[in-house]
Amino acid sequence: MKPTLYLETTIPSYYVSRPSRDIVVLAHQEITREWWERRLPLFKAYVSPVVIEEAGRGDPDQARKRLKAVDAFPILAATPQVEDLADLYMKKLGIPAQAIRDAAHLAFACGYRMEYVVTWNCAHIANAEIRRGLMALNATVGIGTPIICTPEELMGREEP
Repeated sequence: MKPTLYLETTIPSYYVSRPSRDIVVLAHQEITREWWERRLPLFKAYVSPVVIEEAGRGDPDQARKRLKAVDAFPILAATPQVEDLADLYMKKLGIPAQAIRDAAHLAFACGYRMEYVVTWNCAHIANAEIRRGLMALNATVGIGTPIICTPEELMGREEP
């Protein structure tokens, strides 16, 4: 059985976006495209209504591309447990109010017991301090914490 993976919005955004003039962002875009084509098929990927809502924002052409990119993935349902987890994460992890969707991404991934969260959001998701707090908090409520990583970290092992 394929490992489960929660696909946070930055991933389809980087996958379909126009090449950036920022060299770091451009590198992330290229890594994301390679990962999407080569590694993503090895996982059972899921998105949430939050991903769909975020992907649909902004430039209409880019929004259409993002929504098309995630169209094939199952959408996890918002449940009272997910909402309660998002509230808990907002209160206990120091996530700022304007980043409530980041807490929701974590809540979907943890509430549905995903094995991985893939993101380029290193401010509030793939952040060592957030991960540490999330692991401790999830332990107190009796749920596991997925491995939170970037596509680069989930590129796989090199073949000998």
